[in-house]
Amino acid sequence: MFREMLRRKQQLTQEECIEILKHELRGVLSVLGDDGYPYGMPLNHYYCAEDGKLYFHGGKTGHKIDALRRCGKASFCVCDRGVRQEGEWFLRIRSVIVFGTVDFITDPEKIADISRRLSHKFTQDEQYIENEIRRVGPGTLLLALTIAHMSGKLVKEA
Repeated sequence: MFREMLRRKQQLTQEECIEILKHELRGVLSVLGDDGYPYGMPLNHYYCAEDGKLYFHGGKTGHKIDALRRCGKASFCVCDRGVRQEGEWFLRIRSVIVFGTVDFITDPEKIADISRRLSHKFTQDEQYIENEIRRVGPGTLLLALTIAHMSGKLVKEA
């Protein structure tokens, strides 16, 4: 069902893909938007090693939510910051693309738990995190992307 990578020499292992998902801060979630147009938006994400899912949080309404209610299939792409080898002008960039289906999570305890985990990617300020969860938690919707296929690749920018 999913295409095999053409340039297999550049393919990352599943472990490398997961490390990128764990450590990078943002990626682009793409869905089937209005009138059949693709709709991609940059989002913070959290990869949960316990269940192998990607989590996103946001408001309960909007273009993304409307699109996902119509069709839960999505893709998510993450790139690392890249590395420049000594003497080279170009970057070597690792990217991961994930395909899967998105479910809506409305359980307040699960939303708070994943929001804490996601927040720790950005800050260790526990007071700030707890204040934000109390302040915006009731208006937050959690999205869980169940991974059907994942691949990663090392590319040269040149």
